[in-house]
Amino acid sequence: MKLAIDSYTYHRQFGEIYPGLEQDPGHRMTMADFIDQAHALGVAGVSIESCFIPDPSAAEVVAMRRRLAELNLDCVWAWGHPGGLGSGFAPDQLADLKRHTEIAAAVGAGVMRICCGGRRTRVADWPTHKAALVPLLREAAAHARAFGVVLAIENHIDFLADELVELVETLDSPWLGVCLDTANNLRMLEDPGVAIEKLAPLTRATHVKDIKAQGGDPRAFAFWPSVPTGQGLIDMPRAFADLKKHGYTGLLALEIDYLSPDYPDHAQAVQDSLNYMRGLL
Repeated sequence: MKLAIDSYTYHRQFGEIYPGLEQDPGHRMTMADFIDQAHALGVAGVSIESCFIPDPSAAEVVAMRRRLAELNLDCVWAWGHPGGLGSGFAPDQLADLKRHTEIAAAVGAGVMRICCGGRRTRVADWPTHKAALVPLLREAAAHARAFGVVLAIENHIDFLADELVELVETLDSPWLGVCLDTANNLRMLEDPGVAIEKLAPLTRATHVKDIKAQGGDPRAFAFWPSVPTGQGLIDMPRAFADLKKHGYTGLLALEIDYLSPDYPDHAQAVQDSLNYMRGLL
């Protein structure tokens, strides 16, 4: 397993700021800046969120691939934030998923994280939800196979652990797995340790995220802010052990979304998180 960082950790610097929860940092970052920052942090890989570069030019793709190779950084391409396939009810997005599969291959990423939906699109009736997604994902996986890219479905506050396992096992493709977010199932009020144990055998990419309970409505996103890895409610030693047990050798990509106001120094939160993860490795 290799230490990595997801570009969503710098979502504010890319211009995505949660209204009423976050402040504008006052400066912006390019993806080239992020790649250089990842190298400076001493990680071995990056997860690049395409929502911040939704339509990269051919020249940008070549430049990214060249820079990643120069810095010896492995890469996961990430598609679908925030709504992805709309939990199966935005089939028009399948074409964009396929296009980004080709971009992932061109950048040199053997894995692409995808979002089937999000907390705003989740369908309460699981059979309906599953039936809408299966044909889209079957077509997406066939396309990914042609480009040598494994699609990794994130548990994006849209799937309970058993639902995601059932979905991946139903499709039964070596080109389709899971992007394990270590915290998101707690946000759905599932035991995170149990969820991670269930998803670890299918994991092809990760978001290593730690969270705590802030107060208010536990079904609201703001209830569960991110904290530096190792300082929240997620049993990270158990999570890393589960991944290792099931032969996961990919990127352990730190992700910080809404950082708790108790940690005003974002750069320090990133550094503390990576130091903790290094210790576990």
